[in-house]
Amino acid sequence: MVQMLTDLDLVISKTYISSDGGWLMDVFHVTDQIGRKLTDPSLPDFIQQALVPFHRPGNGPSPRFTTCLGNVVGPGGPDVSDCASLEFTVHDRPGLLSSITQVLVDQGCHVASGQAWTHSGRAAGVLYVTTTAADAAALHPSRWARIERLVNAVVDARENVSGERRWVCMSAPVQGRVHTERRLHQLMHDDRDYEHGPAPTPVDEEHFAMGDRAATTALSALRALVAETRVTIDNWEEKGYAIVKMTSRDRPKLLFDTVCALTDMQYVVFHATAGSQGPLAIQEYYIRHKDGRTVDSNSERQKVSRCLVAAVERRASNGAKVEVSAADRSGLLSDFTRILREHGMSLLRAELKRRKEEAIGTFFLVTDSGGQVRPEALRAVRTRVGEMGISLDVIKEAPGWPPVRKTSVPAASATIGQDQERPRSSLGTLLWSHLGKISNNFGYIRS
Repeated sequence: MVQMLTDLDLVISKTYISSDGGWLMDVFHVTDQIGRKLTDPSLPDFIQQALVPFHRPGNGPSPRFTTCLGNVVGPGGPDVSDCASLEFTVHDRPGLLSSITQVLVDQGCHVASGQAWTHSGRAAGVLYVTTTAADAAALHPSRWARIERLVNAVVDARENVSGERRWVCMSAPVQGRVHTERRLHQLMHDDRDYEHGPAPTPVDEEHFAMGDRAATTALSALRALVAETRVTIDNWEEKGYAIVKMTSRDRPKLLFDTVCALTDMQYVVFHATAGSQGPLAIQEYYIRHKDGRTVDSNSERQKVSRCLVAAVERRASNGAKVEVSAADRSGLLSDFTRILREHGMSLLRAELKRRKEEAIGTFFLVTDSGGQVRPEALRAVRTRVGEMGISLDVIKEAPGWPPVRKTSVPAASATIGQDQERPRSSLGTLLWSHLGKISNNFGYIRS
């Protein structure tokens, strides 16, 4: 469900989730990307038909929807089933993506779409590749194996650290691929990018307490805390839950990244609440492992905390954000990344997609030393790529997210029965109270 809302370019501003006792209720407060209320009457039907196929008329084909950003979800949207996939996790270094894409060009391949992320000195990417050759030999498995060996050789030649771990895999076209951004989370988790850096800082419990005093305390501390992702994990022994509390800077796709991390670590979310206080996002999850246990040991709590922080920070929007567009052609990504390398720029994050006959890319740039890119350097790159038919725009994002939305962590009564042994009142208090009032109005879902 969260993945569907994310793909629809919707911003989840507040949510209550409950799936226990034989029934399910998820409540999402959403807006479009600029904070506007949703008015398209076809959207609920699209979501229902996309998630539950038997709601489609005659169990027909998948529905189609065009988002507020012009992206198509469903038939007619991005389809990578006819593309080969190149996946990699390696040590990050300047010019990495340029070198990899040059190998693909030399082998008669075209990058149709893809994404690459960097975090804690590591880089991961998923590139969807088509061949420019028309003969059947171009699709033979031995061709993909050869390309994989060549990319491995290029990566190996650029390694500066003895014994540095890396992973490269080229696979043939296949139906039903894992969602690209979720796959990137899986790749970086398997690469253990979460092991770097100090242990996560515990949350400030005042942010999870109810009432005016908590709101005042939270707002006064926002400036100091908003840049840091914090995690605390406790066990609620009586109910058999682990309670995960998180605070971080609010941004798009935050809930998606957090839920991906928990799911891929084999944890099931039974209840959750999420909201914000100004630019500070506050999330609370009641979870169990798939085998029924909670987060039992200190070492496991540390690992889960680190994984959640890494999942949030992989998508950090640091650096200069640029958007590029051009008529789609073979070698486009290789040409653009080569120009960046020649001007001493490195990629923090990259996304390339195709819309009809046009290629559109979003890139976050820093200097090779990790510093901020100077405006004159961006102007020089714009001039160079303009000569190649590539349009480049520097995007100046407004401080805070989103520019219109005004949400807050919902208040609730802090009264708890004396016979219950559970942590102090928190966001979960509202959820339990709310569900208790409405549960009698719901029957069991059919599944």
